[in-house]
Amino acid sequence: MLRTALPILALLFAAPIALAETGLLPPGLEISGFGTLGAMQTNTDQVEVTRDQSQQHGATDSLSLKQDSLIGLQAYYKANESLDFVVQGVSRYGPHASYRPELMAAFGRYAITPNFGIRAGRIGTEFYMLADSRLVGYSYLTVRPPREIFATLPFQYLDGADFTASAPVADGILKGRVFLGQSGEEAPAAGDFLDLSESPLTGAYLDYQTGHWQWRLTYAQIKFKDDIPGFIGTLRTTLSQVGTPEAAAAGEAISLKDTASRFYSLGAVYDQGPLQVQGMVVEMQHDSAIYQDSLGAYVVAGYRIGQFTPYAGVAWIRSQAKHVDSGLPDGAPLSQALQQAIARTHMEQTTFTLGTRWDFHRNMALKAQVDFVRGSSDSLFLYPISNEAFDGKLNVYSVSLDFVF
Repeated sequence: MLRTALPILALLFAAPIALAETGLLPPGLEISGFGTLGAMQTNTDQVEVTRDQSQQHGATDSLSLKQDSLIGLQAYYKANESLDFVVQGVSRYGPHASYRPELMAAFGRYAITPNFGIRAGRIGTEFYMLADSRLVGYSYLTVRPPREIFATLPFQYLDGADFTASAPVADGILKGRVFLGQSGEEAPAAGDFLDLSESPLTGAYLDYQTGHWQWRLTYAQIKFKDDIPGFIGTLRTTLSQVGTPEAAAAGEAISLKDTASRFYSLGAVYDQGPLQVQGMVVEMQHDSAIYQDSLGAYVVAGYRIGQFTPYAGVAWIRSQAKHVDSGLPDGAPLSQALQQAIARTHMEQTTFTLGTRWDFHRNMALKAQVDFVRGSSDSLFLYPISNEAFDGKLNVYSVSLDFVF
C-alpha cells in the first residue's frame, strides 16, 4: 500500500510545485510540502509499536515502512497585509490502516492589529509545545516526538477558532493563544473506533521567548460526545443489567460520554549555536475511570557537529487507576473483565533514546535512532496489540528521511 501511495502522491504534488517554479501561480499564492519516509523495527513480536494512538497497527520485529511515513502539501495565499489563508492535506498511515488523504488544516487568518489576530476553520491542535508541527519531521530533532508524551494524543486538529495576542515583556516576547472548537476525528479504541467528531475542544497557552530560551505553559480540555463502543460498550451494558446499584455505578464510572479529559504541560527549549535542549512535563486527568490519570516528562539534547547532530534523550510516564468497585466477587468473570479494561490503559515505562541527525542536503535530513524501552509488564496503553508474554521491555530501531519543499 505504501509503495503504491507514495509515488502517486509524488506525481500529484509535482504538478503544482512545477507550476510554482514557472511563476505562473497567482500573486500571493505559495505552494509547499513536507514528507517522511520512515522505517521502524523492534526486537520483539509480543507487542505492536505505533507512532501514536491514531494508528491501530504497529511495527514488530519485521521491518515496517508504515508508521512514520507520510507526505503533505500546503497552499498559502496572502490576500492582503491583514488577511491570509492556509490549506494543508496529508496522506499518512491513519486509523483505518490506510493512506487516505486527510485535510489537516483549512483556515483563514486575520490580523486585527500587528499584535492581535484570529484564525477560523480547521487548525492544528495546541495541546503541547511542538504538537502543531508533529507531522513535519524535518522541523524537530528526533525521528518522532517522544511516544510517552505525544503518542497519547490522537488529536491532530480542531474545527473552530483561535485568538492570538503578543506583547514585549522585559527582554522577551509574551504570546498568548486561546482556542475553541470541535474535534473532527476518530481513534482506534478497544477493537473498535471512538468517534471524536463534535466533541468540544478548548484550551489556551502562554509562550515566552527571551534570548536563547522559549517557555510554554498549556492547558487543554476535550469533552467527549460519545462512549467507547465495542468491548467497553458491551461491558457497560452488562454491568447496568446486573441489577445492583454498585454494578450500575461501575458501568457509569467507565462511561466516556459527557466526561472531560484535561491536559496540562510546561515545556522549554534552549537553542544556542550547536546546542539544543528541549523538555516538557505533562499531566493528564480524566473524569472517566476507563482512562488512568498520568504524569510524564521528557528531555532531549543534541549537539551539532558540521552536518551531524548526535542526540540523546529520556522520557518517562506513570499512570494510576481510579478504584472502581462493582460489588461483585473478585473472581467473578464480570468483575475481572472490568478490572482488565481499566488496566489496559496503564502506563509505567521509561525510554532512553540515542540517535543522529544528518543534514546532508538543503531541506533534507536523514535520521537513525534507537529507543530502549524499559517498563512494567502491565504498561499496555501505548501498544494497541500485545500478548501475555510481553514483559514491558523492548528496543525500537528507526530510520527516517525527512524533507520539505
